[in-house]
Amino acid sequence: MVDGGPVRTLVTGGAGRLGRSVVAVLAASGRHVFSVDRTTSEGLPARQIVADLLDADTRRRVFDDVRPDEVVHLAAIPAPRMAPEDETYLVNTTLALGVVEESLRTGVRALLVASSPTVIGYGSPSGWAPAYLPIDEDHPVAPWNAYALSKVAVEELMRMVARRDGDRIRVGSFRPSYVVAPEEWLGAPTQQGHTIRERLAQPELAVGSFFNYLDARDAGDFVVAWLDAPDSTPNGEVFFVAAPDPLVTGSVHEAIARALPAAAPAASSIGDTGPLFSTERAARLLGWHARRTWRTELPEEGADD
Repeated sequence: MVDGGPVRTLVTGGAGRLGRSVVAVLAASGRHVFSVDRTTSEGLPARQIVADLLDADTRRRVFDDVRPDEVVHLAAIPAPRMAPEDETYLVNTTLALGVVEESLRTGVRALLVASSPTVIGYGSPSGWAPAYLPIDEDHPVAPWNAYALSKVAVEELMRMVARRDGDRIRVGSFRPSYVVAPEEWLGAPTQQGHTIRERLAQPELAVGSFFNYLDARDAGDFVVAWLDAPDSTPNGEVFFVAAPDPLVTGSVHEAIARALPAAAPAASSIGDTGPLFSTERAARLLGWHARRTWRTELPEEGADD
């Protein structure tokens, strides 16, 4: 509560695959949620604002209208190869910097922005292998496309704000793994057009993201945990946010050896079911753990027959 009323939380990109679940979890926490996006989503528990935040005057009007206490910035070109490289970098960095400027101008007390695990470089056409496993936030970044590079820039932007303006705003960034919306467990196409069952059955579909994934509702739980964290939480931190196991049936060692042999030596340091990505920082600083895995959420085949 703020001054006797509910916390006002603005979510950019709130009508998207990740945003819908984040908005729902935020609303369930008792917040007054505002979603700003270029489209709306039916049934979203938020006041929905249709706007293009790339326009500076529009950003100013939205922030003046909402006067948020908190901002969760998800709006972006959401994946590589969805737009030309120059457009991807320009859009993602302009949006993030613009949201920072408006947050500071209007007195927002907390700003969390979405980054991406792609910053570490998996999928590089020149070859990639992890320096160690499980991968954590100290792992070197090695962006090889404009999307990943834009996310490195966004993380550095948050660190800059923490250094320069940390006395008046708490900021952070998080790297949500391959997001699975609730309907995608039931067979709806994922962002790449195939289903989760197909992704499990064909490791070559999942190796491009190094088998990571995250239920969108667990992402929402992380956002609430970060926003509710005490002011003593380190400012400007980046967090991996992922399910505790890889999107692999059977042995993760065998899947890695087949699909990404260069990573096989590092895999010797983990158990046969992972994890490939560490969320220890989120657990230690925020008390957050993913509660959903493909084993708990994917219906048994034939269950609806």
